[in-house]
Amino acid sequence: MTTTTTMTTPGTTTAARRSRLRIGAGQQLKAGPLTYLCLLAVGAGSLFPLYWTLVAASHDQQRVLDSSPPFLPGGRLPHNLSTAWDQAHLGVAIANTVIVASCVTAATLFFCTLAGYAFAKLRFRGRGALMAGVIATLTVPPQLSVVPLFMMMSDLGWGGQLESVIFPTLVSAFGVFFMRQYLLEALPYELIEAARVDGATNFRIVRSVVLPVARPAMVVLGMLTFVQTWNDFFWPYLALDQQNPTLQVALGQLSASYTPDQSIVMAGALISTLPLLAVFLVFGRRIVGGIMSGAVKG
Repeated sequence: MTTTTTMTTPGTTTAARRSRLRIGAGQQLKAGPLTYLCLLAVGAGSLFPLYWTLVAASHDQQRVLDSSPPFLPGGRLPHNLSTAWDQAHLGVAIANTVIVASCVTAATLFFCTLAGYAFAKLRFRGRGALMAGVIATLTVPPQLSVVPLFMMMSDLGWGGQLESVIFPTLVSAFGVFFMRQYLLEALPYELIEAARVDGATNFRIVRSVVLPVARPAMVVLGMLTFVQTWNDFFWPYLALDQQNPTLQVALGQLSASYTPDQSIVMAGALISTLPLLAVFLVFGRRIVGGIMSGAVKG
């Protein structure tokens, strides 16, 4: 009987072990039934408020306030939507909100990306102190700036106009900090130096190097800014006239009466939610991709 012995060197063993680790790292994790049940429960809990808004908007107030409320949609949805649209002048309010949210989002992405790049990659005197000042503004409650901001808008002649809502929010401290943290890790200095060696100007570096790298974070910041501006109520309520409101101010008028009709209020809330759902359906994949690109390195 002949016994064959296979000799393995330490280098071969290490290489085989690394190969197995690579194969294991490339495999996709499989979710079990419990994982799907948890995801289903979380998804149902997240969608239930939207479903209840639809149900309440499709019944009359007596049925909504009944001791046994309905759990299935009714047949008054078109009537309630039309009533809410006419009572709150939602056409004008939606147009104003789209203008305000679009302008604020575009300006925030532009200025915050430039400021974030400057704080992350450019060396200048006082950079740390300026960044600390930007972060410190996050601790100041926005209610403290209402009186001086209102006086400033009045002095500029923008009282009751959309400019009074747009210009104070063209840039945000959170956006500057968010873009700075992202570019600090995602943008290597070597790319910037290589562009300078090729003779690129600062504007060309921002356009050809910084913006492509920052695009995932810009998508996330743009979505957060758009949603926040769309749902903003406090400052537009103080700065705008009742005849020229944004969407949330117009919805507040529906519930401002002594006995508000809850079904009409829910119909207005449903109208205000649909555009945000449309935006998320269009940009949802990019938003998730932007979040994951910031979470995964290498």
